[in-house]
Amino acid sequence: MKEKNRWLIALSAVAIHLSIGSAYAYSVFVNPLSQHLGWERAEVSLAFTIAIFFLGMSAAAFGQFVEKKGPRKSALLAAVFFASGIIGSGIAVLLESLPMFYLTYGVLGGMGLGLGYISPVSTLVKWFPDRRGLATGMAVFGFGAGALIAGPIAAQLIDIIGVSNTFFVLGTTYFILMGLGASYIVKPPTGWVPKGMAPGTVSGGKYDIKGTQDLAQLDAKEAFKTKRFWLLWVMMFINISTGLMLISVASPMAQEKVGMTAIAAASMVGLMGLFNGGGRISWSTASDYIGRHRIYAIFFSIQLVAFLILPNITNVLIFQILIFLVLTIYGGGFASLPAFIGDLFGTKQLGAIHGLILTSWSMAGVMGPLLVAYIRETTNSYDATFYIFAVFLVIGLITSFFMMKDIQRIKAIKEKQLQQAS
Repeated sequence: MKEKNRWLIALSAVAIHLSIGSAYAYSVFVNPLSQHLGWERAEVSLAFTIAIFFLGMSAAAFGQFVEKKGPRKSALLAAVFFASGIIGSGIAVLLESLPMFYLTYGVLGGMGLGLGYISPVSTLVKWFPDRRGLATGMAVFGFGAGALIAGPIAAQLIDIIGVSNTFFVLGTTYFILMGLGASYIVKPPTGWVPKGMAPGTVSGGKYDIKGTQDLAQLDAKEAFKTKRFWLLWVMMFINISTGLMLISVASPMAQEKVGMTAIAAASMVGLMGLFNGGGRISWSTASDYIGRHRIYAIFFSIQLVAFLILPNITNVLIFQILIFLVLTIYGGGFASLPAFIGDLFGTKQLGAIHGLILTSWSMAGVMGPLLVAYIRETTNSYDATFYIFAVFLVIGLITSFFMMKDIQRIKAIKEKQLQQAS
């Protein structure tokens, strides 16, 4: 069998992630659904929260399925779930059934999101042992950038053909795009490495020995019992909560804090999607050189400084720069995660471990937006939100230091074992 082109496999992964990443454009449906059907905005917004919750839960639940059945069947099943959820949403709108809308867009679509998110990523890590961060960054960039493409198209379609028909058109399009992406994705042959790279080695950052090995080759159950699994879970939970907090209130916060107009704030929200996507490639690529354990410490350090400064900012430009910077880190955290999992636990069951870690996304998707809304209601200001989340960021920074220490400990043990063996 002819060897597949790994860059085309990366492109196939991008096609899948572009499709499911359209979920981030959900806000374009909120007003039309509210106006046409009389549903409350909070009721409409709940569908997105349900989808994100089921994204994390299904990523964990389907992790073993991805490992057993492979990326092609997994991505095809994700296409069926996601497309059915979107098309079913159109039917729910025709029937004016809010419970059905929650079931189709939230539950079924959310399951497609979770399975579609993890299906191609573990395969990419195996195809790119020399550029793990770049490869996963490209795929997850698709998820971040999906909204940039889907948002304007969906808005135009709603005006031309209506909400329900827009769901039908988009659902069919996503199924075709995800199906094409799934058709090309396969695992590399056992023991495959690019030319010029020693078998069984990976790139671990320029400060590490070039061609180092993963810390271990663990399955999901073994990884779940380690300290570094839970350290990584906490780091992701805090990073995601921080980003989602900003995303959920970006427009009203910009208008209230620095006096931006509604139109200017909406433009800022659009640019946030661009920086979210750009951060996924830039930070994950940087992690190939700096090392994943260092990149997360940098993430929390930058965000901590930004959150301590933001309450006192009145300048529109500086406010936006800081918000955009945090959004690059939000995206970068997602993009660097699969490569970090490979570094820590190997590629034996990377998809399953990735799914388990993404339960942090489910929890953060509920906690981040709800906490900022509660603090805003209680204090009548967004300033307290920044200080409270700064405390979380301190915890994240401390956790990243514990992670570094744990990695050094394991490396020392491995070196000692090698010395004794020789």
